[in-house]
Amino acid sequence: MFELHFATAIELVAKIKSHEISAVELLDYFLDRVETYNPRLNAIIWMDVEGARARAKAADEALAKGKNWGPLHGLPMTIKESFNIAGGPTTWGRPDHKDNMADSNALYVDRLLGAGANIFGKTNVPINLADWQSFNEIYGTTNNPWDLGMTPGGSSGGSAAALAAGLTGLDAGSDIGASIRNPAHYCGIFGHKPTYGIVPSDGQALPGFFNQADIAVVGPLARSAEDLALSLDIVAGPNQITSTAWQLNMPAPRKTALKDFKVAVMLSDPAAEVEQSYQDRLQAVADALAKAGATVSDRARPDIDTARAFEIYILLLRAATSRSAISEQLAYFETVAADPNTDRDSYLARMARGVLLPHREWLTLDNERAFMRHAWTKFFQEWDILLCPAATSAAWPHDHAGERHDRMITVNGKQQRGVDQMFWAGYPNMVFLPSTVSPAGLSPEGLPLGLQAVAAEGEDKTGIEFCRLVSNEIVGFQAPPGYE
Repeated sequence: MFELHFATAIELVAKIKSHEISAVELLDYFLDRVETYNPRLNAIIWMDVEGARARAKAADEALAKGKNWGPLHGLPMTIKESFNIAGGPTTWGRPDHKDNMADSNALYVDRLLGAGANIFGKTNVPINLADWQSFNEIYGTTNNPWDLGMTPGGSSGGSAAALAAGLTGLDAGSDIGASIRNPAHYCGIFGHKPTYGIVPSDGQALPGFFNQADIAVVGPLARSAEDLALSLDIVAGPNQITSTAWQLNMPAPRKTALKDFKVAVMLSDPAAEVEQSYQDRLQAVADALAKAGATVSDRARPDIDTARAFEIYILLLRAATSRSAISEQLAYFETVAADPNTDRDSYLARMARGVLLPHREWLTLDNERAFMRHAWTKFFQEWDILLCPAATSAAWPHDHAGERHDRMITVNGKQQRGVDQMFWAGYPNMVFLPSTVSPAGLSPEGLPLGLQAVAAEGEDKTGIEFCRLVSNEIVGFQAPPGYE
């Protein structure tokens, strides 16, 4: 059964439904792998084995009676710790919430269960979901299966590591600052950040939070683009409050063959210089696209000032995340904002300004964002995909020292603030666009690199289909060594 752990979710469910393997056997198979490999990774940090075995048994009994639970019938899977599962912990890695046990499921969880999934565990996160690493005092540090000394990304780092190592059949995360996309890139898997608002985030929250934060979304991570598409179909659509007024009708992919796609390629930007070897790998993908007949341009761009877009993104991002700031943090940011020696263009200064942003200024920034959304809409009238990096480099070594905004990484032999990578998170995310990350090959050091495919607002299936075609015809999922 070597092939099972790196099979796609669709393939695994097909094996259950064809009686090649039972849901109980498949669950036990993954639990055995968790027991073997999770100690070195610390990707899965909570499990309900008893409940999962009972559900697997029920899935087999239902199938024996001719009952089909849905497209995920009996699939063993995990989900990010930040989603509520009744009876399980939802801490967001925060010590002050270490005893918080959910009394109901997130809507995303209920939709997965309604499609037949068997969710047996939860995956690790950074504190407050606020890092491109995944470590906290409650659960410890998650390692990258390609190199245990490297970050798996964050905040959905546990999810990506578990999928890459073949410990689970499917997963889901959240994304406001590339928290689905950078782990997919660092671990060599697939991740989709949906168009803002099409997938409800109800129950992906700490106690007392009920609204969907600005920019923030929830979406799938997987070992194939096909699994992303299936997951999105299952979880997308209005919640109970909005379902009276509207229903979701996502358009089909614009194109279904690489030769028909029009692809704009953006390899770097002054706001966030990208490692040359990473640029070269993306260029190789672009060259392969052109060879396949696609129309490819390295000049086409939306008419947007990227530096200003990055500034607005950080301000709106930190305004959105300020609702969880404690009083000591607010006092610190007030000090930073009032200090005349603070560099107003620094990430820290923009972070402080965003946390303290007056509503009138937020409205002004939101108006600028609306202008940029129109510019993107015009761009996508001519182009189908913007292909760009998901970060500035491959995964980098664990670094838990000091504050996140002070930590440095090395790009092209130079020191770069790790938070500069947020540019590639915010460029599409601030304006609500869907973005899919899929494998683009390996770095010279043998670490995964991902391409980011940005599509028009609401046209999530175009980006996913593009990545499906790329993975089938150019470069796709590769398993990390040592997890056979």
